[in-house]
Amino acid sequence: MIQFYSTNHKAPNVNLADALLTGQAPDLGLYLPESIPQLDSEELRTLKDKSYAEIAFAVLSKYTGGVFSDVVLKTLCKDAYNYDVPLEHITNRTHILRLDGGPTASFKDFAARMMARMFGELLKGSDQELVILTATSGDTGSAVANAFLGVPNVKVMVLFPPDEVSERQRKQMTTLSGNIRTVALDGKFDNCQALVKQAFADPNLEEIRLSSANSINIGRLLPQIVYYIYAYVRLAEIGEPIQICVPSGNFGNMMGALLAKRMGLPIERLIIATNANDEVPVFFRTEEYHKIEPSRVCISNAMNVGHPSNFARVIDLYRGWIDQTGLIHRMPDLKRLHEDLWTVSVTDEETRTSIRSAWQNHNLLLEPHGAVGWAGLKKYQDTEDNPDALTVCVETAHPAKFPEEIEQLLGIIPDTPPSLQGLEDKPEFHIELDNDYPAFRDLLKETYGA
Repeated sequence: MIQFYSTNHKAPNVNLADALLTGQAPDLGLYLPESIPQLDSEELRTLKDKSYAEIAFAVLSKYTGGVFSDVVLKTLCKDAYNYDVPLEHITNRTHILRLDGGPTASFKDFAARMMARMFGELLKGSDQELVILTATSGDTGSAVANAFLGVPNVKVMVLFPPDEVSERQRKQMTTLSGNIRTVALDGKFDNCQALVKQAFADPNLEEIRLSSANSINIGRLLPQIVYYIYAYVRLAEIGEPIQICVPSGNFGNMMGALLAKRMGLPIERLIIATNANDEVPVFFRTEEYHKIEPSRVCISNAMNVGHPSNFARVIDLYRGWIDQTGLIHRMPDLKRLHEDLWTVSVTDEETRTSIRSAWQNHNLLLEPHGAVGWAGLKKYQDTEDNPDALTVCVETAHPAKFPEEIEQLLGIIPDTPPSLQGLEDKPEFHIELDNDYPAFRDLLKETYGA
């Protein structure tokens, strides 16, 4: 059974079940596997003709031994992944991995649906109640709320900044009820995330069993390993290198790719594209890390993160240590970090230009987050003379989530997938709250206290 340690190295190691249900480690660090299981070339070759659910089982079973039986895990994978995962060829050997086919039209569905099923299995037959706190800057909240809707013994509270989410993103959360509560916080995503983290560490809330479905929870990262392996076995000659570009905000999605690389996937370079919240690209240039407070508002709203939680995991994997406040106690192996990762920041103007040029030149329809990735990839390719390299760029949300932006830039309205239809006619339910921790703590006690 794999054990999981905290990136702050001051908490006991735990098994996967405890890591899932706890979310954040008691020392405010984030969990990572003590040993990373391997996928060799022969095993990758056997996955080439498998379905997405079968690949998910093959990958996740390497982490879940002793917690979920193979029979249970196969059932969970088949149930969670019942939608298409398209790979769209663009030019030469460059492809777009579209992760927008799930029930909320976002890549967050891949992890949220698996987490909900794992939590439900772990709490089956229990009289315990678990409260999941989630901060969102766009798609996480809707994916988590939809995935956990109706799951027994689990209640969910989602905090979101109302001025920074699109109307459709908001309505995907606020039109749900039952075991789901949504809170419009008078602040930014970083404020939402800070309140959630403070609640986890608050002894006055010990009566409430709290967990997280943000990417601070290892349960978000493990399912996100799968689609990088899926893309590779679908496109590559086994053994050849691949380049992957990931638009990044809180760095959970790119951590899935980094863990896939550590498992043995031959990722030659990870291209990490952020929006104007460029604290990580600046670190790569200057070797100094400074949070951006408040975070900068960009049209790629789900990436408006001035202090990405998962950067602690990145630094840890390269033998460094950065704590939850952003203080670097030990520098990582910078040489290896630069060899594996290439970072770049993309402005809103460049994002809009990317949407226009992708459509005009390739008939490729992108939304703002995918456009950040596409623009970042183009910047990388301008520095590297390797046009025939196998490359995948990740599109993280459906363009129909941002119809106003697409119509303004391209003069077209994206087709609305079934998952987004009818939202306009549904009533909304949400609580408005000041950016004040005591008020948030009182809300939690009133809502979930004994």
